[in-house]
Amino acid sequence: MDASNYRRVPLGVVAPQDAEDVAAVLAVCRERGVPVVARGGGTSIAGQATGTGVVLDFTRHMNRLVSLDPEAHTAVVQPGLVLDRLQEAAAPHGLRFGPDPSTHSRCTLGGMIGNNSCGSHSVAWGTTADSVREITVLTARGELLRTGRDWAGAPDGLRELADAELARLRTGFPELPRRISGYALDALLPERGADVARSLCGSEGTLGIVTEAVVRLVEAPPARALAVLGYADESAAAEAAAGLLPYGPLTVEGMAADLVRTPAGLPGGGAWLFVETGGATAAEARARAAEITRAADALDSLVVTVPAEQRALWRVREDASGTATRMPDGSEAWPGWEDCAVPPARLGAYLRDFRALLGAHGLRGTPYGHFGDGCIHVRIDFDLLTARGVGRFRRFSEELADLVVAHGGSLSGEHGDGQARAELLPRMYGTETVRLFERAKALWDPDGLLNPGMLVRPAPLDGNLRFAVLPRHPVDVAFGYPADGGDFGAAVRRCVGVAKCRTATETGPGVMCPSFRATGEERHSTRGRARLLHEMLAGEIVTDGWRSKEVRDALDLCLSCKGCRSDCPVGVDMATYKSEFLHHHYRHRLRPAAHYALGGLPVWLRRVSRTRTAGTLNRLARIGVLARAAKRVAGIAGEREIPELAREGFSRWWRRTRPPKGKQRALKAGELSAGELETDAPAVVLWPDTFTEHLTPSVGRAAVRVLEAAGMRVELPPTGASGAQVCCGLTYLSTGRLDTARTVLRRTLDLMAPVLEAGTPVVVLEPSCAAALRADLPELLSADPRAARLSSAVLTFAETLRRHAPGWTPPAVNRPVAGQTHCHQHAVLGDTADRALRESAGLTGALSGGCCGLAGNFGFEKGHFEVSRTCAEEQLLPSVRSAPPGTVILTDGYSCRTQLQQLAGVRGRHLAEVLAEGLDADAGPGTGGERDPGGERDAGEGTGR
Repeated sequence: MDASNYRRVPLGVVAPQDAEDVAAVLAVCRERGVPVVARGGGTSIAGQATGTGVVLDFTRHMNRLVSLDPEAHTAVVQPGLVLDRLQEAAAPHGLRFGPDPSTHSRCTLGGMIGNNSCGSHSVAWGTTADSVREITVLTARGELLRTGRDWAGAPDGLRELADAELARLRTGFPELPRRISGYALDALLPERGADVARSLCGSEGTLGIVTEAVVRLVEAPPARALAVLGYADESAAAEAAAGLLPYGPLTVEGMAADLVRTPAGLPGGGAWLFVETGGATAAEARARAAEITRAADALDSLVVTVPAEQRALWRVREDASGTATRMPDGSEAWPGWEDCAVPPARLGAYLRDFRALLGAHGLRGTPYGHFGDGCIHVRIDFDLLTARGVGRFRRFSEELADLVVAHGGSLSGEHGDGQARAELLPRMYGTETVRLFERAKALWDPDGLLNPGMLVRPAPLDGNLRFAVLPRHPVDVAFGYPADGGDFGAAVRRCVGVAKCRTATETGPGVMCPSFRATGEERHSTRGRARLLHEMLAGEIVTDGWRSKEVRDALDLCLSCKGCRSDCPVGVDMATYKSEFLHHHYRHRLRPAAHYALGGLPVWLRRVSRTRTAGTLNRLARIGVLARAAKRVAGIAGEREIPELAREGFSRWWRRTRPPKGKQRALKAGELSAGELETDAPAVVLWPDTFTEHLTPSVGRAAVRVLEAAGMRVELPPTGASGAQVCCGLTYLSTGRLDTARTVLRRTLDLMAPVLEAGTPVVVLEPSCAAALRADLPELLSADPRAARLSSAVLTFAETLRRHAPGWTPPAVNRPVAGQTHCHQHAVLGDTADRALRESAGLTGALSGGCCGLAGNFGFEKGHFEVSRTCAEEQLLPSVRSAPPGTVILTDGYSCRTQLQQLAGVRGRHLAEVLAEGLDADAGPGTGGERDPGGERDAGEGTGR
C-alpha cells in the first residue's frame, strides 16, 4: 500500500545499493516477465507506488546527495534522497530546491520526479519538472540513458514519434500551471527545447527507473513574511487568489474552516489564504505582505514575521493531508480525487460546482490546497467498504472528471493519475492522445514491465481497493477504541499512509517514530506496523492472525512512546495497538520472561518493601555473577545495570514523618466521605506510583514540599484493608497483560471511590503513569463510569500548581535547563503548564523532543539495548552533553533519568526536586543541596541519585 485507497501485493522488495543492482533486478525480472515498481517514500495518493511484482525501495541505500555546486546552483542526487536532506545541504549557500510538498520530511527526489511534485511554493518556483536539468534512467531492457534537452538520452523512435505528432502536441495539452495528468509529451516540442528529462517528470516510473538526477536550485529569500487572509468561504478565497499573483508571492495556499479543528491564531473568516512573501530584509518581506493585504479585500488579516509563529501556522496546512482524513464528526474520508486543478481564475466557480456535485451524491469533503495554482486537495467520505458505496465512488469519479474538463482543468494537479484517475484520461485528452501515450510507453518499455496498470492500459479505478480484504464485522478486542466506534479494524484504517512517521530526523518537540529513525526499516515505522496489522486482519498474507510472528517482530521494537497518538496527523495509537496485539498473541501461552519480571514490577517491589530486603538486594546486584544470572533469568539486556532500590519507600517515609491521625495521612478505603477533605487548604491526593514509591522517593518528598509550600494539603490515596495499594497498571498495559491490567485497575477504582466522590484532584508525578490513567484507563474500562471520572481527576505536578495555586510564586531558581520532555507527556498530557512553571521559576531554555529510548520496560528487555541507545543519542544525550556548566538537567520520567544515568553518568531531576531545592535555598543556609523535604538525606536511591 501507499497513501492511496489501493493495495497490490508484491512478490518482493529490493533495496538496491547502486545502479548496477537496479540493472540486475531489471534483468531478472525481464527474463521472468515480472513487473518492477520504483518506490520512494511511498506517499503517493493515487496508487502508483504499489505493484504486484518487485518493488524497488530506494530510501535504504540510494539516498545520497552526490554533489552540490553553489556557483552553478545545481545538485546531483540519488532517487532515494529525502527532500529535507537536500534543503539542509543547500541552505548554508542561500539556496533551496523550489518544490516543497507537505511531505518534504519523507518524500524522495525520485518520487518527486515520478509524480512531478509541486508543493506550496509552485507559484514562485514551479513544479519538479521546472527544476530538473538531467535525469539518468535505466530502461526496462537495461539501457542506461542520460536524458536532457535537445533529445539527449531519447530512446530509439521517440523523436520520430514526436515529429509526426507536432500538431497534437501543440494543441492537445491544456495550458495550466498544474497539469500533471498524462505524459508530458509536449515537452518534446522543438520550441520547448525537446527536453527528454522534462518529459519523464510525472511518468510515475512507467518509462524508466531513475538512478540519478541533476536538479536546479533557487536562491532562497533571506527574510519571509506570512500574510494570513480571512474570507467568508473557500469560494471567496479562491476568487481572490488569482488576483494576488501579480504581486509575486511565494505561496498562495487556501484552506477552509471545516479543516481547522482549533482556529486559534487565525484571523476571522470561514476560509483563509496563506500568502508568503520574501525579501532581502525582514522589513522588505513585511512591506510586500502588507501590500498584498491591502489589495486582498479580505474580511480580516494577519501578518506574521516571527519564524516560529510562521512554522506553527504552516504546520496546520502541512498536516491537512492527514487531518482531512477524518470529518468533524469522526467519520472516515478518503483520497481518490485528491488534487484536481483548473485555471486559477476559474477556481471559485469550480469549487461551487464541486460542492454541488458532492451534495448531489450525498458526500462530504474538505477542500484545501494550492489556490494560486488552481489546485485543490480534498478527502471525501466515500463508503469504500460496501458494493453500493464503491459504485457511488465510480459514478462520482466519472462525473467529477467531466466537471474538471468542463472548467478547462487537469484530473491531477500534483499527485499523478496512478490507478485512481488513469482510467478517466480519455475524458481529458481524448482517445487519440491517450493512444499516443501508449505508443510512447511502448518505445520506452516495449515489454510493459515498468509499473503496469498506471497511466496507460490502466487498472479500473474501483479495483484493488485496500478495504475489500478486511473483515466486515468488528473483531473481539480488549480496548474500547471510542474514537473508532469500538472497531479495531477502523482504528487500523486510520493509517492513510502519509508517512509522517517516516521522518528520518526530528530535532523539534515531536516524538514519532523513534524506532524507525533508529533502524530505517519500513516495518518499524508507525505506518509499517499499521499496514501489517491491516494484513493480519485481512488474513491473505499474514494467515495466522493474532499469533503472527511477523506482526509480533515488527511490534517488538515499538517503544510504546505514544508519540504517534499526537504526532500522527490521523491519531494512530500504535502503543495501544501493540498492547492489544500482545494480549491476544500470548493469551493462554507462555510469555517472554521480561513480561513477568518487568511487567510484574509493582508486585515484586511491593514484596521487597514489605520484607524490607532492598538493602540486601542492592548488595547482591553489585555482585557481577549474580547480576548476570538474574538478568538472564528475567530477560533483561546484559548491557543494563539493575537499578538500585530505595531502602525506605515513599509511603513508609510518609507514615514515619506524618502524624498517624489528623489532617495529613494515608487514607483507608471507605473512611472518606464527600466533602471531608474540604478544609481551609485545598486538598490534593498524591499518587504513589511504583517508581516514586520504590525507586526514587526523593521525587515524592520534593513534591510534598512544594505542594505544601503552595498552600495545598497533601493526602495519599486510600489503601485496602490488606494493604492493597492503587496502581495505574502501566507495566501490565505495556506488556499486553490486559486481563491483569483490568483486575488491577478495577481494584484501584474501588480504592479511589471516596476520592472520586469527593472530587479531589489526583496529582501524578510520573508522566507515563499519568498518561496511563488519563488515556488507557478509560479506554480499557470504557463501560465503568468511574474510569472516566478518575481520568478527568488526574493532573500533572505543574497542572496542579497552575490550577489550584494560581497565585503562588515558585522560588527563583534562575538557571538554564536541558533534558527532555517525557514522550507520554508530549503525546497525552501536554506540557503547557510545565513550560509556564519553568518560566516563572527562571528556568530558561527548551527541553528536547524525541524519546529517551528506555521507555519503561522496552530498553531493559533483552535485544533492545542498541535501539534504545540509538534513540537516546538522537536528541537527549546530545542536548545534555552540550549543556553549559550549571545547567539543570530536567527529566520528569524515571525512564529518562535512568537512561541518562546509565548511558551518560548524569543525574536528571524531576521539576519538583528542583523547585524544592529552590525553596530550601530561599529558607536560608543549611537547608539546601540534596536534602530531602522531610529533613533526612536521600539514601540508596540508585539511579535517582
